[in-house]
Amino acid sequence: MGNSISTSHSRGKVCVHYPPQATLCGIVLGQKRTMFIQTQSTPNPLSLMFYPGKSVVEGGSADFPNARSAMNSPLAKALFGIDGILRQLPSMCGISRMNMELDDVSLTCIEWVTRVFFGSDFITVTKTDDASWDLLKPEIFAAIMDFYSSGNPLFLDSSTAASMDTAIHEDDSETVAMIKELLETRIRPAVQDDGGDIVYRGFDADTGVVKLKMQGACSGCPSSSVTLKSGIENMLMHYVPEVKSVEQELDEDEEPGLTGASYE
Repeated sequence: MGNSISTSHSRGKVCVHYPPQATLCGIVLGQKRTMFIQTQSTPNPLSLMFYPGKSVVEGGSADFPNARSAMNSPLAKALFGIDGILRQLPSMCGISRMNMELDDVSLTCIEWVTRVFFGSDFITVTKTDDASWDLLKPEIFAAIMDFYSSGNPLFLDSSTAASMDTAIHEDDSETVAMIKELLETRIRPAVQDDGGDIVYRGFDADTGVVKLKMQGACSGCPSSSVTLKSGIENMLMHYVPEVKSVEQELDEDEEPGLTGASYE
């Protein structure tokens, strides 16, 4: 069945070996359990099937034609989150990655995954023309292994998905939907890498202001206002022209001086 991916483990780590010369280490999924992932080519050279050796979708399938459609699936969202930045600029995957010049953002935010499909026992990933499978495979293996070791459900239930601050609702405008999608798929992972999070609080279409709340390490970080303006604001303004600025919203019991928020 296509190319066989062998695994080995030591001290709780699993190493995935695939030809010609590459190794990816993950973690052991429980006592004496490892992942054995196989790949199989398809008639479409841009698509590759991944067999995790486990059931994926029982009694059906699921198709995700874009990142927005993957918001209620942790695994699909993780696969869409794989991009050129991870390989080209590995030192800029945290908040600092968002503090680059606007021209750099447009040059390096390269989407590599264009479609994800779940079958009964396989996952099909479709890439862009200029993405290399040699670079993509390790990231896909890592995403699959991380998902199965996390214990998370393949799909969030409807109530959980709807309660997410970035959940896209039917009455959301296209602008709001684009803001939420960027926050969830591009900005939030970078903020979470530094021990924090962001919460979407609203968008004023008249003024073009996006309201966000900083949480965790980011709420008390002295540079949070810089991250908010130079990083998040620049990225949102670049991809969503309707956005004119981003402001931090504080709860009643919070003080600007303690959260790093800028104020006049």
